[in-house]
Amino acid sequence: MNEECKCASCPMRAKYEQKPKSLVGRFWRWHINFCPGWKGYFNSLTPTEQQTVRDKYGFTKY
Repeated sequence: MNEECKCASCPMRAKYEQKPKSLVGRFWRWHINFCPGWKGYFNSLTPTEQQTVRDKYGFTKY
């Protein structure tokens, strides 16, 4: 994983984990659709980890 990427420990991602339907949680989920940092983070994951993220967040973009 890219050491500069903070996506794994993002505070907004943590808010999504706690309350996905909260304003911050919904904003984070919308935000990952175009965030270049998230794209780099996601592409640095193994295929198994990518599938886990897809399933967990309903993420289908990449």
